[in-house]
Amino acid sequence: MKIDLNSDLGEGYGAWRMGDDAAMLAIVSSANVACGFHAGDPAGLLTTLRAAAKQGVCVGAHVSYPDLVGFGRRNMDMASADLCAAVIYQIGALQGLAAASGTRVRYVKPHGALYNFIAHDERQAQDVIAAVKAVDPSLALVVLAGSRLADWAREAGLHTVEEAFADRGYRADGSLVPRNEAGAVLHEPDAVAERMLQLVREGTVSAVDGSLVRIAADSICVHGDSPGAVAMARRLRERLQAEGVVIRPFMDAAR
Repeated sequence: MKIDLNSDLGEGYGAWRMGDDAAMLAIVSSANVACGFHAGDPAGLLTTLRAAAKQGVCVGAHVSYPDLVGFGRRNMDMASADLCAAVIYQIGALQGLAAASGTRVRYVKPHGALYNFIAHDERQAQDVIAAVKAVDPSLALVVLAGSRLADWAREAGLHTVEEAFADRGYRADGSLVPRNEAGAVLHEPDAVAERMLQLVREGTVSAVDGSLVRIAADSICVHGDSPGAVAMARRLRERLQAEGVVIRPFMDAAR
């Protein structure tokens, strides 16, 4: 059994710190690094990327709507030309910073509202797919497991990585519980670890209504900005490894 662990990092901004990137990079195998549109300043991103390179952690571009104030969690009805250009711009910016840090961008993961919206909206999904292909068609695209985006990206020829969330609640249809609803965010490390062990072993998680949702995932995300994120990620890794699960970057499997 093999699985990737990823986390959203580089999300501080100037004097405002968010999460503990250094600690998380000692735990995860892939890092979704902000690109400045929802979070992240150049100096802080360089620090995170250099730490990722030192730890041998795979790096991806965590692209977003242009929404610093809302942390990228507000839906935006962007014109296709604008959205495509915004995604190209963010990937390119992170590629430059990564090269200066001794690493490179291997994949793209949309953030927040963009991630959730393109899971089912084909027009914006195709804009993001086109942007990734325009920059580098060898880049993988991380998507919500079981979403329509997974099919659209594969049809376009992109390597697709399906993702589950350790610290988020699921609805019976496999979508995430919205953050403004009860059960959206999970906080108990042992419970989260057992939940993800079930996912790896059986391909299922329990939804908020008690039903079992089947999820085939290549990677598990632990949000770096959640309270206790480091402790949760550490407990998850320990529990999986104790059961013989190998933690490795999903891009290693794609070689």
